[in-house]
Amino acid sequence: TEEVTGIDLVQAQIKIAAGATLEEVGLVQANIQPRGVAIQCRVTTENPERDFAPDTGTVTLYRHSAGKGVRMDGIGYSGMTVTPYFDSMIVKYTALGANFPETVARMKRVLQECRI
Repeated sequence: TEEVTGIDLVQAQIKIAAGATLEEVGLVQANIQPRGVAIQCRVTTENPERDFAPDTGTVTLYRHSAGKGVRMDGIGYSGMTVTPYFDSMIVKYTALGANFPETVARMKRVLQECRI
């Protein structure tokens, strides 16, 4: 939603929680114009063979991908110790494109280039 509308949802939520109206925050439906398509992929340490419980250990190689139309949010790094006590997400990629095929192509490239 943030990528295709340009609206910072966390900032809007904080302002609304502080008493601002939707109009004061700029969230008027007629003014919200989506642009393009976004896809998000979360890379986690979850193990499907263990009912998606987080795997633990040390990340021996971590190299993230980037590029035009790609946002990367994550904490991964080579040498990182993964424990079962926190969120198992290592990195989240968000790809944005003008249309679905372009966005899929960007996400495929990102997932092929990253190394964990």
